Formats: sequence, structure tokens, C-alpha cells
Amino acid sequence: MWKTILRRVLIMIPEIILLSILVFLLAKAMPGDPFTGSINPRSSAAQIEHLKQINGLYDPWYQQYWNWVVHLFHGDLGQSYQYHEAVSNLIGDRAVNTLWLSAFTMVLTYMLALPLGLYAGKHEGRLPDTVIRIYTYVTYCIPFFVILVIGLWIFGYVFNWFPTTGSVSPTAHGMGVLSSRLEHILLPGLLGALFGTVNIVQYMRSEVIDAKHSDYVRTARSKGVPNKDIYKHHIFRNSLLPIAAFGGYSITGLLNGSIFTETIFSYPGMGMLFIDSINYRDYTVITALVLMFGILNLLGTLLSDIILGIVDPRIRID
Repeated sequence: MWKTILRRVLIMIPEIILLSILVFLLAKAMPGDPFTGSINPRSSAAQIEHLKQINGLYDPWYQQYWNWVVHLFHGDLGQSYQYHEAVSNLIGDRAVNTLWLSAFTMVLTYMLALPLGLYAGKHEGRLPDTVIRIYTYVTYCIPFFVILVIGLWIFGYVFNWFPTTGSVSPTAHGMGVLSSRLEHILLPGLLGALFGTVNIVQYMRSEVIDAKHSDYVRTARSKGVPNKDIYKHHIFRNSLLPIAAFGGYSITGLLNGSIFTETIFSYPGMGMLFIDSINYRDYTVITALVLMFGILNLLGTLLSDIILGIVDPRIRID
């Protein structure tokens, strides 16, 4: 297994290099520049041209790319044109907020999805199964941003139960910071979990239905194993295999940051930072974020294989 992990990591190196070139070129191909409209409106065209010149925007693309890579290997992601601070510090601050929201959403998603899928599969064709399937179909049909907007309007503005912007209240201190952070991520995390349960519930239900009609379950029943133990030790564990295969993608996908969630809730995470960097043509932030998202997705593929091998010892990567 370790040999395969090492081989996969080595294969990722040329993929990351190709990804970095594409990301850099696409960012440079965007119309506009980071200076026009973002500095003093009284600045002359000559001053703007001077800023472009000293920042190397007129250098050949390969020279700009090489300079960017050299700085990247020294841990320097560049300076944000819009925020006037180091990109690494900017992403680091936003990554903490995204990590909190992602972890909370992930825990809620699996806490809701696994019992619902198991319960629906156990009561196949009955009323509980029908209700759960209707819930998944309705949730699947409604666009995610619609769920977020409706949830924000009802629970944030109509009932005023949750804050509608930010990640921590500016007046929070000490232990109040943790309480305020949880209060800010509760609504977007819950809405994201309700939307994220759809695929997991459907996969879990299908696997439970297949497993309960399998030969090893019939054998266990013939030996007098209680139904509760059959579902707990046989059906549930084997039904986790396809879900575990997508576990790495789910984790890294959430860490990438939900653009819809963070934008609608004005939550200062990496997703909202990405949208802002595009609007202001902040090339250094765009390239750093897209490259990081791409690397996380590559790691997600590897992580899914590792999780699958841990869940089922029979599936080992030779």
C-alpha cells in the first residue's frame, strides 16, 4: 500500500506542474488589471502604466511564471493587490473560517445521512422509506443557492434566530469567541448538511437493501443472530464501502470552501475570498487559491483510496 501511495504522489508532481501553468495563464488571460479602478480615481494613465511596469505585468508570460514559481518554492505566494498584504497570511486567516464551517458541515452531514439511509433501507417500501425518498428527491431538485437564500431569509431575517453575516461577533471575547463562531456557522452548516445528505442517503439505502438480501446475512439469520446485531455488524459496515470511496472527495471539497454558502452568508472564508479576487483581478490570490484547490482535489483522490482500504481490510492496494 505504501508503494502505491508513493507512486501516486510521484504521478501527482507533473499534474501539479501542468495545473500551475494552466492556472497562471488563465488568470493572466482575464480582461482588466488589478490597478484600474482600485486605486485613487485621480491617478493618471501614466501612473497606472508605471504600476503595471514595476509589478512585471508587461513581462513575457514565461518570465512572470518563472518568477512566480521561484517565489512559490520560497514560501512566498506574492502580495495581494487588493488587500495589500501577503497572500499566505490572507489565505491562512480565511482558511481557519472555512475549516470551521467545513468540519461542522461534514459532521452534521454524516450524522444525518447515515442513520437516514440505514433506516430507509431497513424499512424498504414502507412509509418511512417513502418519506425519506421524497425528502431526497425534493432536496436534489432544488438548487443549492435557493436553499441557502430561503434559509437565510426565514431563519436569519424573519425569525432573526441566527446572524446573517460574518464569522465572529466583533464584541465577542474569551470563550464568547467560540460561542459566537458556532452561532455563525450553525445555519449555513445545517443547510449545507441537509443538501449534502442526498447522495449519501441514496447510496446508503441502496447498499443496505442489497446487503440485507445477501447470502452472508441469510447465513447469520439462520444461525440465530439477532436482527439488531446483523444490521450493526454486517449490513452497516459493508454498506459503508461506496460512501468511504467518496470520503476523500467530500472532505477536500468542503475544505476548498463553498462559494455559494460563503458569498450568500457573507462568511469570510476562502470561497468568498476567491470571488472577491476575481472581481478585483487580484491575480496573485486567484492563482494561489486555484492551485491550492487543485492540489486538494488530487489529494482527495488519494485519500479516498486510503479510506477505502482502512474501512475494508480485504481491499488493499498492492
